Amino acid sequence: RGLEGHSDADVLLHAVCDAILGAAGMGDIGVHFPDHDPSYKDISSLILLAETWSIIKKRFNALINLDATVFAESPRIAPYADSMKIAIAKTLNASPDQVNIKATTAEGLGFIGKSEGIAAMAVALID
Repeated sequence: RGLEGHSDADVLLHAVCDAILGAAGMGDIGVHFPDHDPSYKDISSLILLAETWSIIKKRFNALINLDATVFAESPRIAPYADSMKIAIAKTLNASPDQVNIKATTAEGLGFIGKSEGIAAMAVALID
């Protein structure tokens, strides 16, 4: 059981990349890492996040904060949230205190509620 995608299909990290790129006015993950490029097939989204941060660092200084929400019935995110925060913060040269990861369910509604998929949204503030 898992998600399907061109890369590793990590919806949270893809949302984080999009939030950072959006805060910089630099498009989205598909612009920089297109799914028709075979070099991104099965790539770790932490690598995509690191490459996204390299793109951003050419014009911006630092992450101010990042807030992300995962929408899923399972797996439960709470047991992993702290380690996720640490990994994301490390990749972005930030403190874990600048990163917030939370989750919610869809209470049985829609494709998320039926455990047919997962979604994530994130917002980032950069300096």
